Amino acid sequence: MRRQTSTSGINPAGSSRALRLDPLSLPVSFAAHDIRADGGVRQIELHRERVVLRRAVHGMRMAINVRVSDFLGIAMRENSDGQMLVLVHRDPSLSIPLCVSAEREEIASAWQMWSDIFSLPQLHDATREPAPRRRRRNVIRARRPKFLVRRRAGGLLNPAGNYQGEREIIARD
Repeated sequence: MRRQTSTSGINPAGSSRALRLDPLSLPVSFAAHDIRADGGVRQIELHRERVVLRRAVHGMRMAINVRVSDFLGIAMRENSDGQMLVLVHRDPSLSIPLCVSAEREEIASAWQMWSDIFSLPQLHDATREPAPRRRRRNVIRARRPKFLVRRRAGGLLNPAGNYQGEREIIARD
């Protein structure tokens, strides 16, 4: 059985002032605010190597498993309650709140601890736009066509067309 701690209360973790997850007590499971999910709440399981996001959209339940190495880093953002630490992903809907506090010293120490635990950089520019989607190479175009794959590539019997020791018959018009 694995150890889990959860935050409870009326407000979900993403909107609460008291959101303070301890990086030394991983894995942790908590609820966070999600405007797209049914009920406006999603469940997050935070491990050292991966993050599991569970939510339901229009009655369809889903679980998204993301490696921690896929996140860009730990960012500090300003909000109405003070400052907030966020585990930033390239897709903004996958970003995860980690800590909300009005005290600068607490945020700075938590920022360093989360960065060390996940081996991710501390991001200072957290409000930038997500990177454009990379263009993939067309893998199929580099392959041989399907009908050529079925055929054997054979060599010509006499590639130069030199016939020796034979009489040649030529039909003239």
